[in-house]
Amino acid sequence: MGFRQDLAVLRHRDVRIFVSARFVSILGSAIAPVALVFAVLDVSHSPTAVGTVLAARSIPNVVFLLIGGVIADRLPRHLVLVTANTVSGLTQGLAAALVLSGHAAIWQLAAIEAVNGVAAAFVMPAMTGILPSIVDRGELPQANALAGFARSSAMIGGGAVAGLIVGFTGPGVGLAVDGVTFLAGAFLLSRLTIPRIERQPSSVLTDLREGWHEFVSRQWVWVIVLAFGLLNLIFTACYQVLGPVIADGTFGRAGWGVVSACFGAGLVAGGIVMLRLKPRYPVRAGMFGMLLAVPIMLCLALFPQLWVMMIAAFVLGIGFDVFGIGWETALGQHVPIDKLSRVASYDMLGSFVTGPIGQLTVGYVALAVSARAVELYGAVLFAVIVLATLVVPSIWNLRRLEA
Repeated sequence: MGFRQDLAVLRHRDVRIFVSARFVSILGSAIAPVALVFAVLDVSHSPTAVGTVLAARSIPNVVFLLIGGVIADRLPRHLVLVTANTVSGLTQGLAAALVLSGHAAIWQLAAIEAVNGVAAAFVMPAMTGILPSIVDRGELPQANALAGFARSSAMIGGGAVAGLIVGFTGPGVGLAVDGVTFLAGAFLLSRLTIPRIERQPSSVLTDLREGWHEFVSRQWVWVIVLAFGLLNLIFTACYQVLGPVIADGTFGRAGWGVVSACFGAGLVAGGIVMLRLKPRYPVRAGMFGMLLAVPIMLCLALFPQLWVMMIAAFVLGIGFDVFGIGWETALGQHVPIDKLSRVASYDMLGSFVTGPIGQLTVGYVALAVSARAVELYGAVLFAVIVLATLVVPSIWNLRRLEA
C-alpha cells in the first residue's frame, strides 16, 4: 500500500508527460558530456581545450540565467521548454555533423556549445516551476522523487550507451543521439497543459528585483547557493574536466562510460531512498548527501581503477539525488509559485557562476602541481565547505511541509 501511495501522483496526466519528457531528454544528455569531451580530445589532446569548450557552454548559460528565470515566470513554462529543447536538439545535431564529417574544430564546437548553453539557461528555471504548477505542495516530494527516478534511470542508460558509442563507434554518433532526444522531449513537453498564473504587468527590472527579494529573504537559500558556488567550482574542475582526462590515460574511454552509468545507478538508488523516506529536513539530508562526492575525487587521485571508480560513482549518484530532490522540494514548498523560476535562476546563477573558472583554469593548475594534487586538495575543501553549511540553523532546521 505504501508503494502505491508513493506512485499515486502518476494519476495526473501532466505528471506522466513531464516525467516521460524528462527521461527522454536526459537519456541523450547523459551521452552528450562523454561524447563532447572525447570529441574535443580527438581534435586536441589538451585538458585546456576540454575546459575551453565546456566553459564556452557554461559562460553564456550563467549570463542568461536571470533572463531565463524572468521569461519562465512570464510565459507558459512548457512553451519555454519546447523552444529551448528544439534549439538544443538542432545545435547538437550540427555538432554531430561536424564531428562525423571529420571537419570539427575546437572553435566550432565551442561556438555551438555556447548556443546550447543559452538554451539551457531557459530550460533550468522553467523546469523548476513545472511540477509545483501541476501538483499540490503535499504531493511535491513524491512528484520530485519520481521525476528524479526518471532522470536517474536515464542517466544509467545514457552512461552505458555513451560508453558503447564512444568506445566502439565514436563521439559523433553520441552527439547525434543527444540531438534526437532533445527534439523528442520538445514534442512531449508541447502536450503539457499548465495552469496560467495571473501576474500584474511589470518591467524586467521589477521582476528581477522581486526575485532578488524572495531570494535574499531566505537565509537557507542564499547560504546554500553561496556554498555551491565553491562546490561546483571544485567538482567541475576535478570531475568533469580532469575525470575524463585521467580516465583516458588509465582505465579508458569505455570505462568512463561505465563509470557514468554507475553514477546513474546511484541516482536511481538515491531516488528510491527519497521516495520511501521523505526526510523531514530535506536540505539537511541533502547536504549530508553531498559529502558522498568526496570519495570519487580521492579515487581519481589515488585509485584510478575501473572497479573502484564504479563504486565511487554509484555513491556519488546517491548523494547527488538526495540533495537534488531535497532542494527541489524545499524550493517548491517554501517559495511562491509565481516567483519560483526567478528564485531558481538566482540559485543557478550563484551556484554555476564559478564553474567556468574551474573549467578554464584547472588544466593549467594540473600542469603546475599535478592532477593528483588537484583532486586531493579538492576533496578536502569540498568536505569542509559542506560541513560548514550544516552549522547554519536555518539549513539544519528547515522542515518539509505536509499535505
